[in-house]
Amino acid sequence: MFAQILIVDDDPAERRRLEEAAVELGHAVTVFGDGASALACLDASDGDRFDLMILDLVMPELDGIGVLRRLTEKGSRIKVIVQAAPSGIDMAASAIRAGASDFLIKPAAPKRIAISIQNVLRIGALEREIARIDRAAAGTLEFRDLIAASPSMERVLSLGRRAATATMPILIEGEPGVGKARIARTIHGSGDRRSRPFIAVHCRANSRASVEDILFGTDRVAGRLQEAHGGTLLLREIGELPLEAQARLLRVLQAGETEPIAGRRAARIDIRLVATSSRDLIAEVQQGRFREDLYYRLNALPIRVPPLRERQDDIPELARHFALRFAAEEAKSMLRGVEPDALQQLARQAWPGNIRQLENAVYRAVILADGPLLTMDDFPRIAAGVPVPASSADKPVSHVSGRPATEAAILPPPPLPEAGHLRAIRPDGDVRALAEIEAAMIELALERYRGRMATVARKLGIGRSTLYRKLKELGIAEDGEKIAAE
Repeated sequence: MFAQILIVDDDPAERRRLEEAAVELGHAVTVFGDGASALACLDASDGDRFDLMILDLVMPELDGIGVLRRLTEKGSRIKVIVQAAPSGIDMAASAIRAGASDFLIKPAAPKRIAISIQNVLRIGALEREIARIDRAAAGTLEFRDLIAASPSMERVLSLGRRAATATMPILIEGEPGVGKARIARTIHGSGDRRSRPFIAVHCRANSRASVEDILFGTDRVAGRLQEAHGGTLLLREIGELPLEAQARLLRVLQAGETEPIAGRRAARIDIRLVATSSRDLIAEVQQGRFREDLYYRLNALPIRVPPLRERQDDIPELARHFALRFAAEEAKSMLRGVEPDALQQLARQAWPGNIRQLENAVYRAVILADGPLLTMDDFPRIAAGVPVPASSADKPVSHVSGRPATEAAILPPPPLPEAGHLRAIRPDGDVRALAEIEAAMIELALERYRGRMATVARKLGIGRSTLYRKLKELGIAEDGEKIAAE
């Protein structure tokens, strides 16, 4: 696992020793001779890139305990290993109480330094992963939760941060499986509407009537447009929206209110609209399958998410993340990452199914694994040159992005998020229809059991064929619109 490490020590010889040990492990190192300079570095715009600080406790002016207190005041989440002289055991104990994760007694042997760095980084990675899962469940994902080691994804995140503060419609385009829905959720979780509803609708449906009823409502049921009032409406695969529904959507966006239905008055709506598409919408416009006026209204702030083959730098981090997440979910506490050789081979694959396909491959590898690290033996299809399926009904649905488990992680698997409450009353004061409550219950189960269709069906007490039928009838995406990353 690559990390950015800060070394803070007023002794030049000690700084060199620590730097050599960290570089030998493959980490990037920044060194400072005093605590104030290190804190200033962390306060810079890119200061959150650091994963670990190795901190001397005895320094002039601002000592190590003072630095730890400042980090606590700032709410910094950087992990800290402190160094103390043999006579400073009491001070090291105080540093642990002040928030340090481990301590070294000077002069520590290179092997002891390496073990401390590896263990603390793994603990930090697992803590971040659990926090990320919790934020995904709560709908409060942030851009720091997304993996973006490649320049092309850094640009995507830069555009996403701008989109989070804007009110104009956002169009996110890219191949299936690249993470479009996850970016949409992150935009919502990073903006001023984060505490308001996030409603996702897949524009694929069995008939024009079903998708229109879901989106615009009927005389008995409020549509998702109205439910999203004040929050964000995600229209997934908008290129599949029927032409008549496109016209209705455009009228609603222009008027800022829903259309009157069966004598009910029009209702004002205030939504942030995010649309995703795996299709080339310009080509759809040229072929008459998508309205040009709607396209240009949606295209006010376009974001193109590159396929995985164009962002190979992200593959090792994604693989590590999936390995740790599935190790926790499958109670394989000894599994703590992926062997470097395996990461290199994974990075050389084309992954036509993008993140979903990589996730599926890592999930299978975790199930097969017996050792502490995934090796190419755990990826037999890739090692044999056999294509890995891009999707599977039983595989976990992708959502979060990145981290490792821990030796010192004799921690239990992360708990499943607490389920939310189902609302029985609509915004207009009427009770919700049974079909609407049934859809909400299925969506809740999809999110709680992370898209495992067999588990969802079993927990709901229905067969899998019945579950798939209901997904289609109710207009819910088959991969679980609440949690899937396209």
